[in-house]
Amino acid sequence: MRPAHGTAQSRVRPAWLWATGMAWALLNLALLWIYYAPASKILVGDEFDYNQRALALLAGKPMPELFIWPPGQAWFIALVYRVFCAHVLAVQLVQIAALALCAILLVRLWKTLDDGRAAFAAGVLFLLNPSTLAHAHWLWPEVTHLACLLGALALLLTLHGRPRLRAFLAGLLVGLCLLFKSLLGGFWPVFLLFFLRRGERGFSFAWMAALAFVAGLLLAVSPALWKGQLETGRPLIADSSLYNLEVGIRDRSRSDYIDEAGLPALTAFLESAPTPQQRNAMALDRIRSVVAERGIVSVIAEQLGTQYFRLFNAKTLLVSQLPGPACAGRLGAYGQSALATPMTALAYLTHSVTLVLGAFGIVLWRRWQRPLAVFVGLFLVYQLLLYAGLHVMQRYLFQMLPVLCGFAGSFLVAAIRREHAFAVLVQGPWRIALGAVLALVLLGLAWLGPVLDANCA
Repeated sequence: MRPAHGTAQSRVRPAWLWATGMAWALLNLALLWIYYAPASKILVGDEFDYNQRALALLAGKPMPELFIWPPGQAWFIALVYRVFCAHVLAVQLVQIAALALCAILLVRLWKTLDDGRAAFAAGVLFLLNPSTLAHAHWLWPEVTHLACLLGALALLLTLHGRPRLRAFLAGLLVGLCLLFKSLLGGFWPVFLLFFLRRGERGFSFAWMAALAFVAGLLLAVSPALWKGQLETGRPLIADSSLYNLEVGIRDRSRSDYIDEAGLPALTAFLESAPTPQQRNAMALDRIRSVVAERGIVSVIAEQLGTQYFRLFNAKTLLVSQLPGPACAGRLGAYGQSALATPMTALAYLTHSVTLVLGAFGIVLWRRWQRPLAVFVGLFLVYQLLLYAGLHVMQRYLFQMLPVLCGFAGSFLVAAIRREHAFAVLVQGPWRIALGAVLALVLLGLAWLGPVLDANCA
């Protein structure tokens, strides 16, 4: 059963659109206010490096490539500085627009799975979460990466005609994704499933469109790969997997910015050898030593007992940077503000609601045979497996949020309009119970980390 996108019942009233737009604008203004008043927020972690690299590019004196971070975000910041002005606000305004585009693309994509109201609810849950919006105010590459990812999916799934051109442009955007973040390094071949067609005579494969997709991807990444070949002896954009695995094994806290092993480990990693291959080989030896000492079962258990708490933590990156006790992992990168307390409360609330609604939506979902549903299911599984071992920060959940908001929006609308639920969600008491169990697990991961660690005891 296909969703009736055009029916009056599925349309969203203009008043809801205006209200959402006003709430989005007010939230952004509030976030900008606490960013700059009483003093500008301190750049945290990799933000500082991205900014320094962008300024060096503008000055014509690029910094040596470390092949830890992909170069896309530094290039993007430098481009924005060149076009507008060398001030963080310029990047913020561009990324605010890009994040709004992400919400629009999410709505458009979710309409391929559900009706217009559910898609709109997904967009609202995504767009009115202050922890989500705050990513557009920082210099990490989360927003630019997500905009390219959703743009590629929209080209492949929501437009018609010129299939090879659309495939080429989608490949170009996926290539840009790889230049912003390494997340899709092991996942991008899954995009080729979109070129698998089912007809009356069985399955066929759109070879020319798939080749156009790969050509677009290679066009985007080839300059970075060539630079990697020249400087390291192999085509390389960036590789931080073994570094992150080593740090992940060292992680003990279930929350970000408490006894962090990241920065000291990064310094030691970069100073350990002159080339990425040599650094990775030495890191692999250290990892093997740790596994041999502790035992593989013990290491896996420790990782499972740590990393998912960090990933789903209710202390989002926004909350972590607001003023508060250092023993709770509060950095105080933002200055003191009267808006800090209500912003923290709203961040906690929207984070928890998204996890609960998303849990029910995933468990009750019935349209797994749709192309986008297959993709997002594989995408979630891929990321959860990836973060079972690697060093995890809470901001890594950002790329999963559109998926969680999509399922959450469908469940929310189905719960309000019970007749709609039969089209999208599977009914049954055991399914409801399973959804409740998953919701409780996610809430436990979000809130119990500081309790188990006895932070600030």
